[in-house]
Amino acid sequence: SVRSKECLALADAIGMEKLPRRIEGFDISNTQGALSVASMVVFINGAAAKKEYRHYRIKTVEGANDFASMEEVLGRRFRRGIAERDKKLESGEPIEGGFADLPDLILIDGGPEQLDFARRAVQAAGGDVPMFGLAKKLEEIWLPGATEPIMLDRHSPALHLIQRLRDEAHRFAITHHRSLRAKNTVRSRLEEIPGIGPK
Repeated sequence: SVRSKECLALADAIGMEKLPRRIEGFDISNTQGALSVASMVVFINGAAAKKEYRHYRIKTVEGANDFASMEEVLGRRFRRGIAERDKKLESGEPIEGGFADLPDLILIDGGPEQLDFARRAVQAAGGDVPMFGLAKKLEEIWLPGATEPIMLDRHSPALHLIQRLRDEAHRFAITHHRSLRAKNTVRSRLEEIPGIGPK
């Protein structure tokens, strides 16, 4: 199928031994540093698995720092995923689906620096997963520790899969961010009405 061809092409492009079944893409969205959120989108066998998507509110980072935000989110995703997986392994439950189902591959929206932060966070949480970054300008693919990016032909099925994943992560982060902003605006307008306090 088209989807498995794309997965095969992607594995080939970035030098993976086996086909990535579960790929997770991460993106950070903020408005001048306010209300930072991150999205995690999941593709299984090359197709969007929307039930598995997750949002994160950034908790530990002040202002617009996408590097630190990415580090926080990946640390949280892996700490929770590894804890849940260990619990399921102990009880003999199946691991498929949910946080316990760890990715075979991770896409980070950004270049080598973002990738470096993300990778450190995954390793610190006890994870070890192949990952790569997609730098926006020229759709360059960065692998950890690489000094040069990989440039795929724009008709490459691997690039099509990566772009779909990145666009989906971006869309999911932005729509969530907009709804949060809208809620905040309503709340602050209510507080301007005389006699209505924070309660």
